[in-house]
Parts: sequence; structure tokens; C-alpha cells
Amino acid sequence: GVMEDLITCVEEQPQPPSSLPNSWTNQHSDSAQRTDEEPKAVGGFVLVHAGAGYHSESKAKEYKHVCKRACQRAVERLRAGALAMEAVAAALVELEDSPFTNAGMGSNLNLSGEIECDASIMDGKSLHYGSVGAIRGIKNPVLVAHRLLSEAQKGKLSAGRIPPCFLVGRGAHDWAVAHGIPPCPFSLSAYKRNKRKMEIAEKMDTPENPMKRRRQSSETVSTFIGPSSAFDGVSSENGSECLDTVGAIVVDQEGNVASAVSSGGLAMKHPGRVGQAAHYGCGCWAQNSCNSNPYSTAVSTSGCGEHLIRTMLARECSVALQAEDAHQALLDAMQNQFISSPFLASEDRVLGGVIVLRCCRCEEDPPSQDLQASLVEFLWSHSTESMCVGYMSAQDSRAKTHISRLPPGAVPGHSLAIEGGVCRLTSGAQAGP
Repeated sequence: GVMEDLITCVEEQPQPPSSLPNSWTNQHSDSAQRTDEEPKAVGGFVLVHAGAGYHSESKAKEYKHVCKRACQRAVERLRAGALAMEAVAAALVELEDSPFTNAGMGSNLNLSGEIECDASIMDGKSLHYGSVGAIRGIKNPVLVAHRLLSEAQKGKLSAGRIPPCFLVGRGAHDWAVAHGIPPCPFSLSAYKRNKRKMEIAEKMDTPENPMKRRRQSSETVSTFIGPSSAFDGVSSENGSECLDTVGAIVVDQEGNVASAVSSGGLAMKHPGRVGQAAHYGCGCWAQNSCNSNPYSTAVSTSGCGEHLIRTMLARECSVALQAEDAHQALLDAMQNQFISSPFLASEDRVLGGVIVLRCCRCEEDPPSQDLQASLVEFLWSHSTESMCVGYMSAQDSRAKTHISRLPPGAVPGHSLAIEGGVCRLTSGAQAGP
């Protein structure tokens, strides 16, 4: 894959989108040095996120490292010939297993002191979808979502019953165990770590504490506890929390796309609360190109679950990406369908982030039967203070990671950052080694 232009643009909410320059700035990319190499027989690309919120400089290394590992796991599957669905699930398992993310068994505790997780996955080729909400006692919720999707593709059950695509709570847990996904014992060390986090949060939860309302409105509080502040993921300047939902989007060598998302939800949530990570069209979206859609698109979101649910942001972004200019289309969608959405008119801050990609087959001039190329445009955008991402093509030697941040003075919930790049994926039947 050849990585090309990295684009950056930030918008303040009071300004209309048309008043902003569509600024494109080039940044150095190691992948751009391989333009003369022969294409390999396998291709594909993965983009992951470890949440939109606030990522402290002291923890940046850990967040980047988990994103890098997730990209490597997905690319390993792509190089082995796996389709996008398998690769995106592999990335999510790595993200869920990290102690630095609020997903899987390391998730926040609810008000009852229990872990309940949400996850979903979507296949752009079949358009099938699998999801679990408020599931307990399963190490990797995304694997249950993936199995739901796979089982649904087999057709109807006995007596003509339609197989489920979305299960919650105890029913989701029992279905997972019945289909060979082992339960995971509750971790005492994880419980103690999260219990301490809840106790600190309760001490902060006083009438004169301005963090109370902000914390309740966010998808998660920080996973980290440091000596400098009660929550290392909370900015002392503006209180922008770390919304560390995780997600990934993938395009494989055949041009199929897939997306996935997983979250433990906000700390001290009401038992049974289900966030955007489990809701159709809100947490993730993937759709291969067809007659009416020239581009294949994939989206994964992070942020305040209630905000993302009420705007169905994942699907809205996918629809917007069919426009000619992907950068401007995503910027407009984040501004008009999210920050300024009439469905969120009563909110004082709208917090969220997305990673997106779209791809199409390139027209070769002259056309070659031995060589096919796919142009992948990938972007991320967020209204939170920061967002951690990683990306890698199947032809890259290593993943690239980045923490995108709003510029100094920008107000989280009222401003947008958008960045991304272009990757040209090539594969050929007679390609060289």
C-alpha cells in the first residue's frame, strides 16, 4: 500500500462549513517510499481507534501500542487470505484484551459493581449484522457478535424461526456458551481496580463539583488513575473525558469492507444500559459498493453513547461518504448531523468521534489484466479533545499510530478535528515477490 496525503482541518461550531478552508497538508509517510516496489499478491487495509475523549501525554505510549498491536493482528489475518470480517474481529479481540481500554473484561463497573459490555460487527458484503448488549461474563463480546452474524447467514432456524442478530443480558451470555464461547470468571483484581475508581468518582461527585454532569453525559470516565488527579484521562482545563470505546474498520484484498465496535459503557451506569456500540447504525456500519453506491464504506464510532444513538452517526457518515469529496462530506456530516443535529439541540456539548474509510477500484491507464488497484481513503474526525488511531496496510512493515488533538483554545463538544490519508492497494496474479 502506498500512503499519501495526510489531511487536517479543524472547525469551530459558530462558523459555517463553507467559511473554512479545505486545507490539505502533506506529512512524511514511510509507506510512500515504496512506490517502485512490485505489488504483492495480497492486499488490505485496517484502521483502528482506541476511543475519542482525552488522552494524556503520559499514557499516549500505551494507547498507541495497543492500536499498533490491533493493526498487526488484523494484517496477519489479511496476509493469510482472510476476508475483512475475520480481520476486523481479530483487531477487536486485541483491543478488548488490553487493560488500557474500556472494553471486554477490563471494562468499567455499573452501579451494581458488575461488568456489562456492548459490541457489534457488520459485514459489508452480506450486509449482515451481529450485536450484543449488556452482556456479562464473556471475555470478548465481539466474538459473540461475530458468531451471531455467522449463524444468521446460515438461514432460518427450526420451525421457520428467524435467527437473532441482537441479544442482550443473560440471554446473550447463555447463547454464547451454547455456541462454544467459554464464559470468563470474574476477575477479583479487575473488580478491585474498578471499585477504587468508583469510590474516587463518588468522592468527586459533590454538588459543587462541575465534573458531575459532564461525567454522567460521557460514554466512559478514564481507565487510568494517576497521582496528579483523580482521573488521569480528564483534562484539568475543560473536563473532556476519555471515551475509550474501541473499534476497527477493514477492507480486504477483494474489496470487501467490515466494521466493529466494543465498549464497557460509562462507569456507574444503570444495570441494563446499552450504549451505541450495540445499536444498529450507531456504533458501526459497513456496506460494499453496489449500483446505487459507487464506494464501499466502513465506519466505527466512539463517544457519548446517547448522542451517537440519537443521531445514528455511523450510518449517517456512511451515506455522506458517497459524495465526491470524502473530506468535505465527513466534515459536513459531523457538523450538521452530529454537533448541530436537531436531535441534540438541548445538549450543551456533543461528544463523539468516528473512523471511516471508503474504497473503489482504480481505472488503470492503460488497463492491465494482471494488476488491479484499489484506492482507499481513510479519515477520522472527533469533537472530543483527542482521539487515538492506528492504521496499516497488508503491504506495510509496521503500523502507524497517531493521537489526533483539537488545537489549543478549541472547545470540545463545539469544535471538530478531521484528519486522514489515502492508500493505494495493489494485487496481481503475476505480481513479483
